[in-house]
Amino acid sequence: MSRPPDGFSPAQRNLLELMGTRLWKPRSPDRTGGEPAAAAPPTSPPPVGESAAAVPPPSPSAGDSAAQDSPAPAAPPPELEALRSAVAACTACPLHSGRRQTVFGVGNPNADWMFVGEGPGEEEDRRGEPFVGRAGKLLDNMMRAMGLDRDTAYIANIVKCRPPGNRNPSLEEASACIPYLHRQIELIAPRLIVALGAVAAQRLLDTDQPVGALRGALKHAERLSCPVLVTYHPAYLLRSPGQKRKAWDDLQLAMREMEALRAGGG
Repeated sequence: MSRPPDGFSPAQRNLLELMGTRLWKPRSPDRTGGEPAAAAPPTSPPPVGESAAAVPPPSPSAGDSAAQDSPAPAAPPPELEALRSAVAACTACPLHSGRRQTVFGVGNPNADWMFVGEGPGEEEDRRGEPFVGRAGKLLDNMMRAMGLDRDTAYIANIVKCRPPGNRNPSLEEASACIPYLHRQIELIAPRLIVALGAVAAQRLLDTDQPVGALRGALKHAERLSCPVLVTYHPAYLLRSPGQKRKAWDDLQLAMREMEALRAGGG
């Protein structure tokens, strides 16, 4: 299939626009009939203190391979529905006393991709679905640019009940709830988990390292059967748009790693 004149697939253009990257478009020939002037390939906007030349161009194949062999939507298996019921009845930590409802997870129970955040906010607590506010819209855009959506990926959180005031869940709260997530991961059996933010990354990987130290490579944990790729939480990106270039790098890496996992049968 031929590529458009700018060299990017629709998925790559969506992701570049999401990350605030201005796309180069070829200029029309001048009135004398001459050829349009050559232009440099598009790049992500450089962070403060870096020249544009220091920023690598996007990978030509990153956006094309993300959705290959995406599993078809399927009805949740009985084990997953039984786990959902157990979560709904859970009183293992004090968070249960302030919830409207538990927020179990959403998506394809056969997904290759699993995205994990920290916990429900007010809107998630009201609707019973993870990532439905402004951060959820950004996550949807990020997934869409990767060739994914809520029917092909799976989204869950470290804790299933909303912490008061949308604060981070405590270590005790996370420890009480994470066995449910571990069981979700076992049942869904994703090839790769994307940890969104520090809480998700630290609890999945059992570490106290910050996101900045965990980004850039696949991580492994003894309790997990698949690798973890760490990136910033969409809510953090809304507050700190200057970090979107790094998130773009993370998503590119995630797509390359998924391609390698599929090619190797992992």
